[in-house]
Amino acid sequence: MELRHLRYFIAVAEELNFSKAALRLYTAQPSLSQQIKDLEEEIGVRLFNRTKRKVELTEEGIIFLEQARLTIAQAERSIYLVRKAYLSKQQILRIGFITAAEIRIFPRILPNFRIQHPNFKIELNILNDHEQHQALIKDELDIIFTRQVVTHDQVENHIVFKDDLALILPKQDPLSTLEHIPRSTLTRLNIITPTSSSLAVLNQAVTQFIEKHHITFKSQVKTQTIVDTLNLINAGRGCAILPKYVDPFSSLPNLAFRTLDVELPTLDLVMSYKKQNTSAALQCFLEMIDSLSISSNQAEIPSTSTVKI
Repeated sequence: MELRHLRYFIAVAEELNFSKAALRLYTAQPSLSQQIKDLEEEIGVRLFNRTKRKVELTEEGIIFLEQARLTIAQAERSIYLVRKAYLSKQQILRIGFITAAEIRIFPRILPNFRIQHPNFKIELNILNDHEQHQALIKDELDIIFTRQVVTHDQVENHIVFKDDLALILPKQDPLSTLEHIPRSTLTRLNIITPTSSSLAVLNQAVTQFIEKHHITFKSQVKTQTIVDTLNLINAGRGCAILPKYVDPFSSLPNLAFRTLDVELPTLDLVMSYKKQNTSAALQCFLEMIDSLSISSNQAEIPSTSTVKI
């Protein structure tokens, strides 16, 4: 008997339908039926009563289901503990991040961290917010940097930076001669919006800002990434509201970064990690962040709160 036999049995017991269980397991129904038959023959007990109209567990099947679930849970926990012990032994710090952290935080932290802790190995994973949140909960990452807090009672969240936004427009546009651009003058410009899923928080903040201040544009032009957006602005196709940090990293000559006559919103950069994570690498990393005081805007937020842009 193998663990896969138990997983097949559990799927059929929970679905009480071989077709649905086969779909759930990504296998063919005849193969699944044969696996269950082999399992019953091996233990010498019928686990299901089958008719053309329904499938139901026998009394023995009900008992076996409880024990099968315990066996699978224990096997998974054994795998988790072994992997955890291995990672601890290897002293690996697994970091998830978005581009903002790579620009704002890492240059001040990682060089010093590597010098002071040469035995620690750092794994960097650039992922969107949702992917990072899921990986943190599953213990696949030790610490993450995203735009939103993780709403989980085991997770600690801290705002480590607030990114300012700016209106970016072509330098040849007459409005670029102004330091503070009136909202009413934007009606003749196209607004260029990057639609990548990783920029969902940015787009939500910009949309709410535009609606709140009743700002209208000539039309909306959609792109995929910030790079695409900057290229269109450089070509004179319109304007965009983006984080100011893109300024020094853009080599395009035709971009002007300006403010409006109303204050633009900010975007939080949130650092999240599990409270019970006792990794030495993580603790050293947190101590270094705290000692360097990354931002004067640094603030602690409750682990169950949500970011309001």
